[in-house]
Amino acid sequence: MGDLGGFNMITFPNAKINIGLNVVSKRDDGYHNLETIFYPVKLADALELAESDELQFTSSGIEIDGKPENNLVVKTYKLLQEDFKLPPVKLHLHKIIPFGAGLGGGSSDAAFTLKMLNDYFNLKISSEKLQQYAAQLGADCPFFIENKPVFATGTGDQFQTVNLDLSAYKIVIVKPGVSVSTPDAFKNITPQKPSFNLKEIETLAIEEWRNVIKNDFEKSVFKFYPEIEKLKHTLYEMGAVYASMSGSGSALFGVFRELPENFKSHFQKDVFQYKGIL
Repeated sequence: MGDLGGFNMITFPNAKINIGLNVVSKRDDGYHNLETIFYPVKLADALELAESDELQFTSSGIEIDGKPENNLVVKTYKLLQEDFKLPPVKLHLHKIIPFGAGLGGGSSDAAFTLKMLNDYFNLKISSEKLQQYAAQLGADCPFFIENKPVFATGTGDQFQTVNLDLSAYKIVIVKPGVSVSTPDAFKNITPQKPSFNLKEIETLAIEEWRNVIKNDFEKSVFKFYPEIEKLKHTLYEMGAVYASMSGSGSALFGVFRELPENFKSHFQKDVFQYKGIL
């Protein structure tokens, strides 16, 4: 992120993956208590801010459905405007992170909008306060304020730092041509106590993850979308040391020591990115 000539600022809201996702219990408010590891990855949108005579929002890249005023980027601006009387700006979002993928793209856009407005207008909002604003925009939005690996509980909004570094590995993100509705995914879930405490992931060798770390949504999602399950098997066949669906899907990720030369040809258009982790 940087100030371009004092009039523009650009930032790159990145995606996250879930390493393990346990649906532990249903809450009285209708939501579910979760346990998961949020891990930031390099797949990113681009978000630009410029001074303007009126509030404007435009987009490019992946087509964004709905009215501009309903976009999380605009909602984030209006949330801060209530407290800080912000002048109008133009916000342009180039969308790269796919929707309905379990990668947190919309939440990241909102969190990075908060951080960018804070920096651009020198609002001096603390990280803790930014997380409080972010929590009003989405359950996993606060994660992207610090953007570091965490063990997340509650609805995905309570964090404990974890010492997890996968920088020596290659990460592949695969997104088939289907989207999974999060509410639909939850409908077919039976909450249960996990057999492994994800907070202790540091005690496991990555080769052990495959048999221990699970995503509770896979069973129900694979039932309705067998093509997603097939892609997971393909990741393992290609040499992944660990593969999983992220969030409630439909994206999957594979962790590789090295990528086979013919990797892209196996997935064709399904591969979104295969760079290293942040």
